Amino acid sequence: MSTPLLQLIDVSKHFTLHNQGGATLRVLDHANLSVDSGECVILQAPSGMGKSTLLKLIYASYRASSGRICVRDSAGETVDVTTASAQTLVRLRRESMAYVSQFLRVIPRVSALDLIAEPLIDSVDSDDAVKCAHDAAKALLSRLSIPERLWHLPPATFSGGEQQRINIARSLIKPKALVLLDEPTASLDRANTGVVVQLIDEARAQGSAIVGVFHDSEVGASVATRYVNVADFRGSV
Repeated sequence: MSTPLLQLIDVSKHFTLHNQGGATLRVLDHANLSVDSGECVILQAPSGMGKSTLLKLIYASYRASSGRICVRDSAGETVDVTTASAQTLVRLRRESMAYVSQFLRVIPRVSALDLIAEPLIDSVDSDDAVKCAHDAAKALLSRLSIPERLWHLPPATFSGGEQQRINIARSLIKPKALVLLDEPTASLDRANTGVVVQLIDEARAQGSAIVGVFHDSEVGASVATRYVNVADFRGSV
């Protein structure tokens, strides 16, 4: 039996509220979850119950208070992100893990085209690699209805919906084994939401394991292979 692409083993996350006398907020307690290649697992729970926190723990934006979070990388090796070095995490994110957050972190004066193409170029320094990456980026920009007049402009001044589409394109342009989605369609119209659903289905068909949070239950239902109730992992305040 193959090893799950993602496995959470007794994962807990507690926050210390220093402005409230050091009180402890137990957001997640003893979370256990396995996700295989080709699955799309949708996290369910009311707002504030830890769905986004769980994604950030997997991506190691937050450190778990206890437990293990194991991700199978592109080489087939298992990495525990709770103990991995910063260098290992950088490699894992570059090669094996994509994260679509609700916010785009932009670099001043870097165009939308270059921002999207960058994951395909990495450290490869050749004209052919750059051209192929730009061609792939242009195809995604067109597919996501970003006007060509914006391609060579920095996305910092784009609308919220345009920035989110840039974020999605950058995160999905390079196939990754694990894709984490935090409300990726929250600011998108129906047409672009449909394109994102197609991109998610294509990633899953290529073998990606997907874990997502969706504000729109219909969108979630259209991509889900199963649901997980994060409230089951909820600790007490």
